[in-house]
Amino acid sequence: MCQSEARRGPELRAAKWLYFPQLALRRRLGQLSCMSKPALRLRSWPLTVLYYLLPLGALRPLSRVGWRPVSRVALYKSVPTRLLSRAWGRLNQVELPHWLRRPVYSLYIWTFGVNMKEAAVEDLHHYRNLSEFFRRKLKPQARPVCGLHSVISPSDGKILNFGQVKNCEVEQVKGVTYSLESFLGPRIPTEDLPFSPATSCGSFRSQLVTREGNELYHCVIYLAPGDYHCFHSPTDWTVSHRRHFPGSLMSVNPGMARWIKELFCHNERVVLTGDWKHGFFSLTAVGATNVGSIRIYFDQDLHTNSPRYSKGSYNDFSFVTHTNKEGIPMRKGEHLGEFNLGSTIVLIFEAPKDFNFKLKAGQKIRFGEALGSL
Repeated sequence: MCQSEARRGPELRAAKWLYFPQLALRRRLGQLSCMSKPALRLRSWPLTVLYYLLPLGALRPLSRVGWRPVSRVALYKSVPTRLLSRAWGRLNQVELPHWLRRPVYSLYIWTFGVNMKEAAVEDLHHYRNLSEFFRRKLKPQARPVCGLHSVISPSDGKILNFGQVKNCEVEQVKGVTYSLESFLGPRIPTEDLPFSPATSCGSFRSQLVTREGNELYHCVIYLAPGDYHCFHSPTDWTVSHRRHFPGSLMSVNPGMARWIKELFCHNERVVLTGDWKHGFFSLTAVGATNVGSIRIYFDQDLHTNSPRYSKGSYNDFSFVTHTNKEGIPMRKGEHLGEFNLGSTIVLIFEAPKDFNFKLKAGQKIRFGEALGSL
């Protein structure tokens, strides 16, 4: 009996040695549970990072005492992407020494597959900083505008999704949706519009469809870092209103769009609305990480990626005035705005039921090529 107890002695001591840290950890986690949510997120964030970086199971004992890691989505949302984007914007403005320009830009061209033969200025020494290089112009003949189709692509990019809008939900990628009303915001007051909604009640979608027999369509175009970063008018239309949503600046690449539901509703975006020959038409420029700068050429009052903003807020601006009853007329293919680096453009518009897209999901497209027609 004594020998048995002697043999079990080391095991008991080891069990006690493991037991006391667990007690201390439970006590510490109990203290954390009493903290405010912001403080709790701040204190548990380092553990969560270690949980996802260390080999599988390294921090599994923590789960036995009640600790749970923050989800990957919540962890990513806690990254200060707006601050990082402003810092990146400052870096982009730094003028590079003449001797450094070619190696820096050549590395970017090789990484993202940029075609400099299309650029209006092919000489890499011409671009004083990264910002000028990102916003390079194209040769006039590089992007012929298709005149046969009623709606063209406003930019270079990749088609993520397209089709009819049903049940006030829009697909950002296949199987992942976002709310149409959350994305565009509340309906613009009728007096600011050049037309009247078909109905003042019913679904949000029915308020956007202004003509009998029309349907609501959408198209999502993702601009990669190597794409041409300016965007153009996709059709002949009149812009009557601008709505700016300050928000997050999370990545909008297709992988992230599958991961985070309503990603486009979280991110900063500029919604331009108006009308074309078939009724309602809108173009939304969605910001992304390192793309805090969204510029609309005819809107000098627009300032994006401000240091402070109220979550869920938005700023409205009407282009319809006493002296200008129509708004801003845009011709198909006309320069409209630009991004810094890469982002996403979302078109939402009404058209007759026989409107057909000339697209395939996932295909590459260039500015000026046909999106669809009647």
